[in-house]
Amino acid sequence: MQSVLLIAAGGALGAVSRHLVNQAGLRILGPEFPYGTVAVNVAGSLAIGLLVGWLALAGRADATEIRYAFGIGFLGAFTTMSAYALDVVLYIEKRAYVSATLYGLGTVGASVVAVLIGLIIARRLVAT
Repeated sequence: MQSVLLIAAGGALGAVSRHLVNQAGLRILGPEFPYGTVAVNVAGSLAIGLLVGWLALAGRADATEIRYAFGIGFLGAFTTMSAYALDVVLYIEKRAYVSATLYGLGTVGASVVAVLIGLIIARRLVAT
């Protein structure tokens, strides 16, 4: 039961954080492109890379409370693959194929690079 509560608490914070980032993206950059969705997916990818790298390299792979609250709960609610997929489909429906392709591939590429960067940072911090 404790794991469920940790996931729920992390998920609540992650969902609210995602909403705030999306609203900031709309307010600052406008509605022409889903900047907030890109931001949360890339930031969430960086964070999961940092988390996994830190837990593994610090010998904390058994830190289930952290994995439940932050990895599954917060990051699971913070990142938005379903919103990302919907944005791609909406671009396709508008026949905005270049935007759909750039957004679709760009988000995935940036997220993969962010995970890699997170792992590299975590490895360097733990090694010192």
